[in-house]
Order: sequence, then structure tokens, then C-alpha cells
Amino acid sequence: MLRSKAFVKRTRKGNVVRVVKEHYLRDDIHCGFSGCKHPACIQRKQAIFDEGQRNGTGQAALDSGAPLSDDPRGSVKWGRHYLVPDTNVFVNQIDIFERPVINDVIVLGTVLDELKGLSMALYNRVRAIIRDHGATRRWFVFSNEHHHETYVERNQSESPNDRNDRCIRVATQWYNSHLKEYGITALLLTDDANNSKLAEEAGIPTEAVQPYLESFTDHPELLDMMGAVSIQRDRDWEGYPEYLSSGQTQAGLKAGHLYQGTLQIAPYNYLEGSIFCPGPDGKEQKILVLGRKAMNRAIHGDKVVVKLLPRSEWRTSPSVALEDVDEDALEDGKQTRDNEREPNEETQSPAKKRQRTERDDAQSSMEEEPTPVGEVVGVIQRHWRPYCCFVDPKQHIQSSTATGSMAAQSLFVLAMDRKIPKIKLRTRQANKLVGQRLLVAIDAWPKESKYPQGHFVRLLGEAGDRATETEVLLLEHDVPYQDFSAKVLADLPVEGDKWMFDPVRDGVASGKRRDLRDLDVCSIDPPGCTDIDDALHVRPLPNGNYEVGVHIADVTHFVKTGTAMDREAANRSTTVYLVDRRIDMLPPLLGTNLCSLHCNVDRLAFSCIWELDGDANIVKVDFCRSVIHSKASFTYGEAQARIDDGSRKDPLTEGIRTLNALAKKLRRRRMDAGALTLSSPEVRFKLENDSQDPVDVEMKALQETNALVEEFMLLANISVARKIYEHFPQSALLRRHPQPPAHNFERLQRALSPLGIHLDIESSLTLAQSLDRAVLPEDSYFNTLLRILTTRCMMQAVYFCSGTLTYDEFRHYGLATEIYTHFTSPIRRYADVMVHRLLAAAIDKSMLYGDELTNVAKMREQCDVLNHRNRMAQQAGRSSVELYTNLFFKGKVVKEDGYVTQVLQNGFSVLIPQYGIEGIVYTQEKDSKQGPLKYNAEDNRLESPTDLADASKHICLFKHVE
Repeated sequence: MLRSKAFVKRTRKGNVVRVVKEHYLRDDIHCGFSGCKHPACIQRKQAIFDEGQRNGTGQAALDSGAPLSDDPRGSVKWGRHYLVPDTNVFVNQIDIFERPVINDVIVLGTVLDELKGLSMALYNRVRAIIRDHGATRRWFVFSNEHHHETYVERNQSESPNDRNDRCIRVATQWYNSHLKEYGITALLLTDDANNSKLAEEAGIPTEAVQPYLESFTDHPELLDMMGAVSIQRDRDWEGYPEYLSSGQTQAGLKAGHLYQGTLQIAPYNYLEGSIFCPGPDGKEQKILVLGRKAMNRAIHGDKVVVKLLPRSEWRTSPSVALEDVDEDALEDGKQTRDNEREPNEETQSPAKKRQRTERDDAQSSMEEEPTPVGEVVGVIQRHWRPYCCFVDPKQHIQSSTATGSMAAQSLFVLAMDRKIPKIKLRTRQANKLVGQRLLVAIDAWPKESKYPQGHFVRLLGEAGDRATETEVLLLEHDVPYQDFSAKVLADLPVEGDKWMFDPVRDGVASGKRRDLRDLDVCSIDPPGCTDIDDALHVRPLPNGNYEVGVHIADVTHFVKTGTAMDREAANRSTTVYLVDRRIDMLPPLLGTNLCSLHCNVDRLAFSCIWELDGDANIVKVDFCRSVIHSKASFTYGEAQARIDDGSRKDPLTEGIRTLNALAKKLRRRRMDAGALTLSSPEVRFKLENDSQDPVDVEMKALQETNALVEEFMLLANISVARKIYEHFPQSALLRRHPQPPAHNFERLQRALSPLGIHLDIESSLTLAQSLDRAVLPEDSYFNTLLRILTTRCMMQAVYFCSGTLTYDEFRHYGLATEIYTHFTSPIRRYADVMVHRLLAAAIDKSMLYGDELTNVAKMREQCDVLNHRNRMAQQAGRSSVELYTNLFFKGKVVKEDGYVTQVLQNGFSVLIPQYGIEGIVYTQEKDSKQGPLKYNAEDNRLESPTDLADASKHICLFKHVE
């Protein structure tokens, strides 16, 4: 049967057009019940699942899910039944459906369509259950919109939502009629009172979520996982201001009275937020948002609209570091505002006040402009996610024996991320949650509630346990860490670890791949490295020049576009390195075996081969797919020892020496062009073999061979970037590092001024030269510390699609190169996998490829994922170091030298070079309004009010402390 749908829509140009869509209705869509004897169901069911088997992708089966059980779960009230959830149940209770106890679910096509329109994130979560767990949990997709007995036309007086609800009821009724002879009920699950009423009137079995979950007596945690659907009003709370309407917001943004940006909460002060947005002069400006009232229910990461407060309320002083204070004991935001006054302002003499207001021109030129302060008047997009939490230690927990084991009580939980406000939830297992880490989701934040309301998702484990805390940091940084699914593993070579290079199959015989196994190739990596991405070779040429090759693991030979493995790698985007483990982007069979360029075995590679003259200038460059046979796998230390041992004259050692000499020339040329040598503290832990407890910690040492490898990897990345941009000017995947704005350096420049040092930030070259000159003879660590702080003034390097920016914006500021990409680490970075595909298409004109290499929108979307995952992976690595640092110092008292890296109003942060760790030192007790040191805003330092003449009593940036 064929139906036509006609509707009108407005185009981007404003034209109104009539669109007619053909809608096919069928009578051979199967119901999904494995034991159904209906002829159409038998025929179509077999066809669908056979198709998935034949084409090897299983796509038809993936789309339809898995057959429903012929013996589903039963209950006293409903007997054996399948669940038919409506759209709102998925929206509000998705966490419950992700639990493995909710099985035999019929997902209607109408519901999927509604979810897709409401939230792609929710739609993808439902689809993931169907795709990854459909076979074990028996989730089935029924195309009710295309079944001639369940399709519903929309009535003239009916809203789209009412029509969809009617579709769901009709489909559920059809199922009950269809399955009646088998004694199985299709149960409509809905919390919509009107939908439930209409279903009952039509004789359709229906149930609300809570009473249905109460039947799972062996899983009481399911009731705690229910999303909060009713508002809990707080007594003695006057409420937050109403948000502006959408029309008011758009008008204010257009007129320039309102500003839009992403709310970022300060790491040391959860009552201080900020957004960055274009200012009146077109340059980026920072707007502070101080206190819960001003944040107006916005949470870190939310996209918000802000209105500026009067200039008299703008701020010039730095942050206050907040410990675990009781917010309810503070007037909202009071601690933040009270500490903004200069110390002893009321008691200062007239001369002192005059001295403060009449500064000389030199000082005022270094003074910061006051930072604008605003308040949130609207939220455009929420950025809520599940949060790792623990029960507020101040919370009074009722005894379960006194209240009954199933009695619910309200309690507050605190997020591990201190930038998130505490969350109110109701639970029936309060006693069980004390001392545990738990995952919590926020459901709503009504203006009548001082804090957001949420629900329990799952228990993570005991607080302080290393495995639990590691899972917490992975969840907090959105790192996909689950085991690879069976569908992903099915894409691995069928030979497994017995796979071997074959000249015919792998393209050498046909000329698609070059045989380079005769070259003296070697790899140089950190100790213990098993995922070897890159290897090198060099040999002299008859004309006196050198042939130098960088050989990179050919991951794309094994990871084909569009496969389950490719989709998983694209989602993970990067390998995450923790202190005690590695979360791989690719299954170990590839990452540490078949793709890894181990020595003494044939391996497939993608090679970048240059002819360089004696001064390391490029004469020509060539790219090819290849097969190599690495002669040795060195650590940095082993390669350095060969360079230093003059008695060694073998070809590999001589090659490393030649590469080292060329690398030094490449590095000198980069430095002369303005490449920056920055720094960050990095530590290495020595772990006990059995317990994995940290037994020692040391700073990572760099050697010449580190720089040797780095130079040729950089040269390969630059050469490949030019090649792919030449062939794909609109869709090349590149990496840029924007020049930092001058205001990023203002506070650092002020701190350097008394030392007679000035950073020239006009360009990367002038900054590099300034850093080279910034030396204090009496302090050998000063220059390293300055480079660390300069790194923190930089912008983040990001991936981007070439068609979205002009060529002038491609520049990589830190490397001082006009164009750059990532090509050299495809085992651990998906960006490099994408670049390999682009390069393969650029050098092979006969290669066929789809729009995955030319679709700018898709490329830009994937770049967003890459940038997010890369940023989160870096932060997860740092958090892992912090965790093991805490474990290492547990029960220890150590006295060490440190350097002040930031001055706050009530404390300062200190870097300990010996251990590469950094933390806050508070100068006043928690909840105390006064400490031994007072903040001097004029000089941005903390000083002793009783001994102003003694410089040793002052705390300022770069101060050497113990």
C-alpha cells in the first residue's frame, strides 16, 4: 500500500515549497516474537536475519534488534509480558533501561523517531542497547509506522504529540491481539496520565514506571534510579530569578545587551564562574559570574546567556580558594564578594589611599583592567552528564530499621568534580551509600529548589579503593573504557596472532605496496613501549645527500571505513595513558601486535621518505604504502648509549648518529623560525609488581634521542599536511595552535616586572627569544618555571577541517609552521587514521572512496569529537598522576623546596619540582575570616601585616618556598 504525505516548509532563502513524500505500508513486517506462527512473521523474520548473516555486516539484524523471548518475564499482575515504553519513559528513565534486568522490550518506530527529534544523545543510547545488547536482552524494533495495521493518520484537530501517543496505543493493542493465543501481554509503560487513561479506556494493559519497578523485589536499586519527575520545593528559599524568554534572549543578543558563552567554573572556587565571548571591540572578553544566585541554576559546561552588572561591581582582584565549606552556612556568594576588598581598606590612611589611586604611568600600564561581572539570565543548552559523587558527610542518615528498608529519604550528594553543585536525590538505600562512590544523574533544577535534583544511577565502589577511584576518574573525564564488543572483535583478522604478511594479498606483487625490508630500519621508544607506531631509517646517497624514511604503522589496512571497529575507534579517538594501565583505542591484537612495528618481523607501514642535503634541507619527498622489517627496537637510553659509545661502528649505530646530526639541524632551523620550547612537570611512578602500589616517583628525564625522534615526526607531519591539503583543500584534517591573546599574559607580565624581565609576545619568535633571555643567575630553576607558566598562557591546539578556516588561520603557533597535522601515531590517535586515508587517496589516483573524505560537515563533527576526547585524555592522565601521588604520600611527611605558581586571596599554589606535583597552600583556616597573611592587590602578593619590611614574609609569584 502506498500513501502520500504532503506538507509545506520554508527554505533557507525564505521560499515556501510544498513537499510530497511517499509512505509505504506493508503487511509482511514481523512482530519479533520468536515463536510466532503467523505466515507473514515467519517469512519476514527469516528474511531479515538471513540478510544480516549473508552480507557479513549484520546491519539488518542490528536495525531490528533480536527476537523476543517465547518465555518472557512474568509478574503477578500482568503474567508473562513484553514492555512497550512510550517516548517520555525513555527520556526520563533511560538509566533504568540500560540495566541488564530490563529485557524483552519492544521499541516502536514512532518512539525512535520522536527520540531522534528530541535528543540525539538519548536516541544513540537506545540504539546502542539494541545494537550491542539486543541479542542477550531481546530488544526488538517494530516498524509500526510502516505496518498497514498499526499505521495511524493524523486527525485535523490532533497535535503531533497526541497523534504519536495514539500510534503507540494502537501498536500495543495490535500486539496484544497478535500474541493473545500465546498467553503473552504487551504492556504499555507510561507516566503520562492522559495516555494511560486513554489506554485503559481502550482495554490496553498499561502501567506507570514506579509500580512496575516495585515488582522487581530483587532489584530495589531500580526505584532509586527513577528520574525525578516532580518538583521538590525547598523551604526558606526565595527561589532563583526566572529566565528570559527565547524572544527576549535573541533580541538582547542581537542588540549587544546580552552575551552568550559556555560557563566555566574556576578550579579552586566553585562559586566563581566565567564565560568568554566577543566584546564590543570584537576581541574576546571574559565575564565573571559570582555566586549561586548569579549563576542562576547554570552548571559548569552549560551554554548560557549573561547580562552585565554595573561597572561598580566589576572585579580586579584574584580568586579566593574555597575548601569544603558549608554553602548553606554562607550567604550566597558572600565569601567570594567579601574577599574582593583590599585588606584593611577601612583603616588605611589618607596617604595610603592617595598612593593607591595616584599611581605613576609605568605602574598603571601594567595594571589589569577590571574584569566585567554579570549574571545568567538564560540557559541555551544544558551540558549535564552523569556525575561521580559521594554522600555529604554532614548529611544525617536515618536508620533503615527505624524507617523500613524500602522507605525513601532525601539526601545530598557531593560531586567529585567540585565545580558541580551538590545534588539532592531520594533513595531507599541511604545506609548502603555512605562511604561509597556512586554515579548520579541530574534530572531538573527548578527555580524553587536551591540545588539540582537527580537520581541514583549505580554504585561504583568503596571510597579510597584504587580500582574505584580509577573508574571514577575515567567516568569523570568521559573516557570510554569498556571492553571491546564482540562486533568490534569480529572485525579482527581471522588468523588472529598467526597473521603474516603475504606479498600477493597485501599489494607488493601488484605494486600497490613498496617492499622496503632490505633497509636498516629501527624504532626508538620509551622503556616498556609495546604499541610501536613509528620507525626510522637513513642511508647515504651517491650524490652526497641522505635518504631518510619515517615508517608509520599502516593501521588503515586492518581498520576499514564504516566497520564496527572503525566506529569504535572514532568514538574513543585516542589511547588514554594512566599510571597503572592504558585504555586502548584499538584491540590489543592490532595495537600491540599486528600493527606494532616490532623488530625481526614483517610489518605493514605507511612511509614518508625524503632526500635531504647535508644541511637537512628537503630536496624531495615521497609517500608510499610499504612493508618493512625493523632490525632493532631501542629505548631512548639504549639509542643514546650507542651514540655515545665511539667504539660502535655498526650500520644501525652509524645511522642513529647521522639521524641525530640531521635532527639537530632541523631543530635549530625550527628554533630560528620561532618554535617554542615550553615545559610541563612530568613524573614517572615505579609500581610494585603485585600490588601496583607506588613505591617511588621521579621526574621524567629527556635525552638527545627524544629530540631525534621528535624532529623527524614533526617533519613527517608537516610534509603530510602539505600533501593532503594540496589534494583535499576543503576537507583535509589539520591541526592548528592559535596565537594566545595578550591578556593571557597580563598577570604573568606583572609578576615579572619587579624582576626586570619582560616577555615580548608579538610573535612566537620574539616570545622564544624572551624566554631564552629570562634567566636569574641565583636560581637555576627559574627559567624552567617560567616556561611552565608560559605554557599555561597558551591556547589549546585543536584539530580542524581545512574548509572551515582561511589559510592564515592554519598556523601552528608553538611549532612556528604554516600547516601541520598528525600522521605518526595511528595506533593511539584516530586523527592519524583519518589522515592516512586522506594521504592514501592523494597518492593513489585509482583509489575509490566515499564522502567520508570530502564531507566537510562530517569532518568538522569528527574534529569536535577528537578535540574533546584528546582534552579529556590529557586530564585523565593528570588525574591518575594525582591519585598515585596521594597514594605515595599517604602517611608520609616530606619537606621539599617549592615555587609559587599562583597567588590567591587566601592562599597560593605551589609546584614541587622534585615530584612534579602542584597544590594549594591555604593561609587561613577553613571558615576563618582572617589569617597570618593579607592579600595586597597592588602588588598581587600575600604579606605579613606585622613585618612589611621583611621580604621573606611575602608570598608572590616565583617565590622560592619550603
